[in-house]
Amino acid sequence: MTIALPDWFSVNTARRLLGVSLLFCWCMGGTAWAQTSLSLPFFDDFSTAPGRPGIDRPDPTRWQPGSGVYLNNSMSINQPTIGMASFDGLAANGLPYVRNNQFAQGYTDTLASRPISLAGLSVADSVYLSFYWQSRGLGESPDAGDSLTVQFLDRTGTWRTVWQMEGGVPNNNFVQAFIPVTATAYLHAAFAFRFRSYGRTSGPFDTWNLDYVYLNRGRSRNDRFVKDVAVRQLLSPLLKRYTAMPLAQYIVNPAAETADSVTTDITNLFNNFNFTTFRFTVRDEVSGRVVQDNPQTNTVLIPSLSSQRKSARPTPVTSFGTATRAVLRYKVDLLTTDDQNPSIPGINLRRNDTISAQTVLDDYYAYDDGTWEFGLQIGPRERVAVRYILNKPDIISGVRAVIVPFRTNQTGQPFVLSVFSNNNGKPGSPIYQKSFATQYAPNRNGFVDFKFDRGVSVTDTFYVGYQQISTSDTTFLRLGVDKNSPFGSQIFYSGGSDWNQNGSIDILNIQGAFMLRPVMGGQGTGVVTAIPEPEPLALLQVYPNPTTGSIRWESSRLTRLEVTSVSGRLLHTVEPQRGQQTADLGHLPDGLYLLRLTEGDRVAVQKLIIHH
Repeated sequence: MTIALPDWFSVNTARRLLGVSLLFCWCMGGTAWAQTSLSLPFFDDFSTAPGRPGIDRPDPTRWQPGSGVYLNNSMSINQPTIGMASFDGLAANGLPYVRNNQFAQGYTDTLASRPISLAGLSVADSVYLSFYWQSRGLGESPDAGDSLTVQFLDRTGTWRTVWQMEGGVPNNNFVQAFIPVTATAYLHAAFAFRFRSYGRTSGPFDTWNLDYVYLNRGRSRNDRFVKDVAVRQLLSPLLKRYTAMPLAQYIVNPAAETADSVTTDITNLFNNFNFTTFRFTVRDEVSGRVVQDNPQTNTVLIPSLSSQRKSARPTPVTSFGTATRAVLRYKVDLLTTDDQNPSIPGINLRRNDTISAQTVLDDYYAYDDGTWEFGLQIGPRERVAVRYILNKPDIISGVRAVIVPFRTNQTGQPFVLSVFSNNNGKPGSPIYQKSFATQYAPNRNGFVDFKFDRGVSVTDTFYVGYQQISTSDTTFLRLGVDKNSPFGSQIFYSGGSDWNQNGSIDILNIQGAFMLRPVMGGQGTGVVTAIPEPEPLALLQVYPNPTTGSIRWESSRLTRLEVTSVSGRLLHTVEPQRGQQTADLGHLPDGLYLLRLTEGDRVAVQKLIIHH
């Protein structure tokens, strides 16, 4: 709530008593603090927070702290300029507002301005608040009954609703809204406004995107255009095949790994043409070395109220000295005079003229940009795998993944990570499998490391996949999906024994890439990657895998089958009778098991997943 000053407490009185600009005490969550009122104009297009943990929160010089709103440049479609504020059912820590009640509804994210002084203004000053809003974007669509609301703080300290948009009709366009702030109840020294979303509180549901918030006097509903040329869309990857890769793999052939071009687009928000030029730079943030600096000398006309594609050709980096890690920050910087732009007096519109991304050359592969827009759930008999192609042999030591919190707390729920060999361009035999317990990162877009108990040697092409063990819908994990990634063709799906490439069947036709990153460079003896052709011992195995309990084997000479836990404890033994080629393990609980199959001098060990 807000503690409002009594009517007799004038601006001049406050200044005499405090000796500074007028201060107000705000209370949120039981904590109170004094704040200096802001002056007009108020403007924020959220262009300074690219969505990485730690810098994806609203600017505290403009907005109240503690908001769960997520600042990013990836959740929307056709945003006005770089960056937006996204509202959904996740709090600031990246976890649902309500856990273990999947159908819970209520107010979710709130974005409230700091106090803004409108003292001394009148209706004739024509104060207006404008902003752009979008329903869904690349997030989950708000349903009928969900809403985005704007409220104003009146002089009594009461929040009053002045605008509301309900869900149920997704719109891929950003719509501009204008709200007058001319009622005398709002023309006081501690005015504030806030946006609130209402919807499902158990995960990243009911997404609204907000951009280009502008409050000022001397405006009208026709004040639609700002003479602002700005960058907008995410930069395309600097690499040709990945968004990140091990430095030791990149340096084998930098020219083949570096993209032919990096693209983005710019937008002209003014109802008149303009001219643009830009500079493209690449800098290694580890060493501080600028490895490329290309000013573009051609000035190009951009029509009114339109966007224009920009591209630059990156130069392969052929030397990093003795470094084992590099972070290449590549950037497009428009060369404009927006710092002298009179469209919004007092605001430097150069702030949205720069867009950048980073390419990490370290110890892992990635197809994602570090931000998810979606979480994909698969069933217990389904498998998903992602393909990776090496430049030289390497060792996998584990996998980094993002598990998106949905509906219920799935902490501790088991799932399986697998490494597969290559079989004619599709996943082949599993060469390593390990069961893990679901974990959530401490922040949105945070990764969790799932470490293998030994290194896995791979020589050329390999696949990393995951699979459910649990059978209850409420316990299925959701793996993060970067919908902006162009590398979706590297995903493969299996609903049984066959593998299909993403897009080749209706059941798996997703846009983007899984946030599933193999970590390379492990130490110690690895397991040699299987070759595409089955080895002789591969015939000594059981199927189906996974199974509900019933298993079968082809060899009629199998003499013994031992079932152990992954820790090595013997759980069950089968000594087949003559001609027996089946067994029932349905009495064992869901989980991952090791099978030791013996046929005379031949012995094979196989992993088996049981889920009923």
